Amino acid sequence: MTQYLFTPPAVQSLPIRGRTERFPVNRIFCVGRNYHAHAVEMGKPVDKSVERPFYFTKSPQTLTPSGSTVAYPPETKNYHFEMELVLAIGKAGFRVSADKAHEVVYGYAAGLDMTRRDLQLVARDKGRPWDLGKDIEQGSVCSEIVPMEGVVIEKGAIALEVNGQTKQSSGVDKLIWNIREIIADLTLFYHLQPGDIIYTGTPEGVGAVVSGDLITGRVEGVAEVALNVGPADRMSP
Repeated sequence: MTQYLFTPPAVQSLPIRGRTERFPVNRIFCVGRNYHAHAVEMGKPVDKSVERPFYFTKSPQTLTPSGSTVAYPPETKNYHFEMELVLAIGKAGFRVSADKAHEVVYGYAAGLDMTRRDLQLVARDKGRPWDLGKDIEQGSVCSEIVPMEGVVIEKGAIALEVNGQTKQSSGVDKLIWNIREIIADLTLFYHLQPGDIIYTGTPEGVGAVVSGDLITGRVEGVAEVALNVGPADRMSP
């Protein structure tokens, strides 16, 4: 039996609607600037005819269940929400063609890609990695996984409110690269595995939150997600 110097981290997982088993999370991939209006508001318009999607990753240890209270993170003064449709992978896939993409889909969730925007923009403008802006402790908020094996979502409203006031309102049909295209492109670089999840991008309307704010969001036909922003001097257990 293998002995470790200290106790290894627990397997990160999410509940699955209608099942007692949990969905073990292997890796978290995120698609950057995947709605035209959001790309414009970030000052980086996307021309799909000459560009390919790009990605960043977040540690599975950043995964946080919907409904949690999380501390306002350190070293930022501009903590942003990003509402996203999350894709859950259920089968291994490498160099998957777009017309076969449905074969690796297990289900979907609603997620928040929380971001230290000030740090992300500094890194972006200096050509540095985005880790400090994106790979935030408790920064990958996710609802339960909703099983939809073999289903490719092509439409549905996506929206977010802060303290009941609408901030983001769009549709999944406005993704620049749709679910099939994301899977086909990402599997050129990675052997996707069961347990991988993909945050597919956020629409326009991103903005800052402060301690005491309640974030609520939803993807039509999938799930709802919520997050309470706590004070900076404490961490939820």
